[in-house]
Amino acid sequence: MSLVYNIRHYLERHGFYVSSRLADRLGMRVKNVRLFFIYVSFATFGVGFAIYLTLAFWLRLKDLVYAKRTSVFDL
Repeated sequence: MSLVYNIRHYLERHGFYVSSRLADRLGMRVKNVRLFFIYVSFATFGVGFAIYLTLAFWLRLKDLVYAKRTSVFDL
């Protein structure tokens, strides 16, 4: 359990420092920079999911349009 705590402590210490330093460089609040990263991560997940659904819909349409037709002579 101590290993997990050490890893978490390291990531919190150095990971939050990135947003703090970026906020200082841009002259913004740290809270706004962190919120921006959270919103961007949700937006990118949403875009990927939308592309997935669109491709699945196109494949379904392709299967419906290009369905193999039975021949008149197969009767």
